Amino acid sequence: MKRIGAHVSAAGGVSNTPVNAAAIGADAFAFFTKNQRQWIGKPLEKTEIKAFHAACEEHHIHRDHILPHDSYLINLGHPEREKLQKSRDAFNEEMQRCEQMELKQLNFHPGSHLKQIDEPTCLQLISESINLALQYTQGVTAVIENTAGQGSNLGYRFEHLATIIKGVEDKSRVGVCIDTCHAFAGGYDLRTAESSAAVFEEFDHVVGFEWLRGMHLNDSKKKLGSRVDRHHSLGKGEIGIDAFRFILQDPRFDEIPLILETTDNEIWAEEISLLRGFENEST
Repeated sequence: MKRIGAHVSAAGGVSNTPVNAAAIGADAFAFFTKNQRQWIGKPLEKTEIKAFHAACEEHHIHRDHILPHDSYLINLGHPEREKLQKSRDAFNEEMQRCEQMELKQLNFHPGSHLKQIDEPTCLQLISESINLALQYTQGVTAVIENTAGQGSNLGYRFEHLATIIKGVEDKSRVGVCIDTCHAFAGGYDLRTAESSAAVFEEFDHVVGFEWLRGMHLNDSKKKLGSRVDRHHSLGKGEIGIDAFRFILQDPRFDEIPLILETTDNEIWAEEISLLRGFENEST
């Protein structure tokens, strides 16, 4: 069964996120556990965590199907030691917040070399950063998101993801999230069912489906291989609709969070309904 949702607002407290997800017909969701534009978050109150758990139960959303996202400020491959440590400290805090909330995974963008170090060195720093975070926490999986490759961001090739995973010591607590817009911008052609099948065959060969913990389902405003990260509503961008039908009808994507980050949150309920329709076509 597919678990479909969106990246919902946590305004007013994290306990509102399951409510916001249920309001659009979602049985999965993503959210920020703190303000994504700040390095340090307000401590989570026990009462708020309890309310979060109660809301998840009330709306029948299992914690396996929740994929929180870390701050955009964090760069786990930063070439400057002091700034790398600041990012590592912030990431450790984010992982600890997930542990406090009894959530099982944290989604993050791997990092950028800022044109100051080579790619292998940056990828090694990212793996080391994950290893440190896993030492400070229990039960939370670090989920690496592929990127569009904008600027000096790494993670836009499947080989980057595989290299990072290789450097992680505890393989039971690392995974990946594939963003369709990012993959397309990074050069992976998802415009047809046939090309999508080839892309995910390559993903399986290079990384492996056993590492897939979630997906972000987004169309792209920019062309194939643009290396520019600009999301669009499903079927309204350069990818089109066939890739999303393919994903919803492929059992390899069952029981993981399939998260919309499309540009118009006013139509998220319609997009979720569209995706469920694709899933039902195959049954």
